[in-house]
Formats: sequence, C-alpha cells, structure tokens
Amino acid sequence: MSHLLLTLALLALQACLCRGACVEVDSNTEAVENKGFKLGCISCKQRSEVPARAVVDWFFKSSDDYNFTHVYRYENNMPHITDERFFDRLAWKGSKNTEDLQDGSIYILNVTFNDTGIYNCTFTRTLVYPNYEFSNITNKTVNMKVVAELTRGWASILSEVMMYVSIIGLQVWLAIEMVYCYRKISAAGEEALRESAAEYLAIASESKDNCAAVQVAE
Repeated sequence: MSHLLLTLALLALQACLCRGACVEVDSNTEAVENKGFKLGCISCKQRSEVPARAVVDWFFKSSDDYNFTHVYRYENNMPHITDERFFDRLAWKGSKNTEDLQDGSIYILNVTFNDTGIYNCTFTRTLVYPNYEFSNITNKTVNMKVVAELTRGWASILSEVMMYVSIIGLQVWLAIEMVYCYRKISAAGEEALRESAAEYLAIASESKDNCAAVQVAE
C-alpha cells in the first residue's frame, strides 16, 4: 500500500512540475456586484506537436434577450469588444502565446446585475499540417449569476470539510505507518541482538570445551 501511495505522489509531483500542461476546468458562476469576475474558458489543444492558430469569441444572452449577442473577440493578440454594454469593462485573461492558445478567459470589471445571463465561449482552432489544414470549433457555456454578497453553497462547504477530513485521515494513517515501521525495525533489531548473543555464547562454549580437551590431552 505504501509503495502505491509513493508512486501516486511521484506522479502527481511530476504532473505539477510539467510545464505547458493543460487542464479543462469549469468556470465559476457566481459574481458579486461591483466586483471583478473571471469568465473561464479553456480548450486544450489535442495535438501539441502540430502548429495551430485560434480565434476566441464570446457571446452573451441576458434574461431579456431572445438570442445571443457577440460581445468579444480575441484574434492575433488583438482584443475587440463588440457590445457597447461591455465597453471598457472586458479584459483578456487568457493565453499570451497565440501559437498555443488554449485559455480564452476574459475578465469583467465592475459587475452589475444586468450582467446576469448565459455566456458562450467559442474556440475556433485551425491545425496547420504540411499539406492541409483542419479546423474545429469548441463551445463552452457559463451561466453567470450576480449577487450582492458572495455566498457559499452546501456543496462548497461539504467539499471543504471532506478535504480537511481527508488530510487528517492521511496524517493519522502516516502516523500509524511510522509507528508500525518503528516497532517492526525495533523487533528486528532485538531479534538480531538475541541471535548475535546466542552465537557468541555458542562460540564461547565451544572454545571452553576445546580448551578443556587440550588440557586433558596434555
């Protein structure tokens, strides 16, 4: 069991140290009025060895809208805000390297209740092969809710409690393992001492018998 945990820990450490790793994580959905909020959108490139170019578009639909409205585009390191409701309030928070664009997140400044709604992020990525190009489109949806104060749901509280319980459980398990290993090493050491003492006594007894035999012979 200990060997398995050690292997998993080494793999996790290797994953953390690995540069350029991409993990698709869902965006937060609860924003606070008059605060900033990051709309997360990550689309990992499946073939890292193939050159690619990508364009990120954001669309928004409030509860009063029937259709989505284009609000933002990021292309060739150039951001474009296309909806007057978001003028001077959107900032790019995604990847800086356009050749490996995988994070298309944006940041909303001074969130208002009118920003509540559905946001759709569209990644249009083109893989450039030697003889042809291949394009694919990935969509991510964020249902954002604006509140007066940040609240914590039962799911968040439960996950935090479970995290602490797991940490405490792991510490207890490690303590038990250390005590078990210490006792095992101590027992092995005592057994080795007993065996050494027995061998010493046996050698001493044999030497004594040999000396007695020599004296009798003389």
